[in-house]
Amino acid sequence: MAGWAAIKQIRDLEERANMLGMTLAPYRHSALDDQYVSLVPWHQQSLPVYTRDAVLFAGSLDDADHFMQGVLWAREYDRMVIDRNLDTRRKRKEQDERNKQLMKTLKDGIVTNKDDE
Repeated sequence: MAGWAAIKQIRDLEERANMLGMTLAPYRHSALDDQYVSLVPWHQQSLPVYTRDAVLFAGSLDDADHFMQGVLWAREYDRMVIDRNLDTRRKRKEQDERNKQLMKTLKDGIVTNKDDE
């Protein structure tokens, strides 16, 4: 079946990206639009430090695979060397950031939906 390897690679990359709180998106900032993909936060809540339209990575599918392997390696290394409970602390810090953003939204009284813009 022609192209099956590419489809499998894309599905594997999408699964890994979702696990990291990211999603694959088309890259629209150069003449190489059809050759590059970008990784962006999956939704507002997945990576609260970044805006939803922030491009965290741009490159080919192979480059995206290497980038995500590096992110996973760095997280595992930090768990191994720094602290085994680092994932729990990271999740707590992310939730603190979500709470901070929610309180700012409630205080300002402005509710924006980036999907509508």
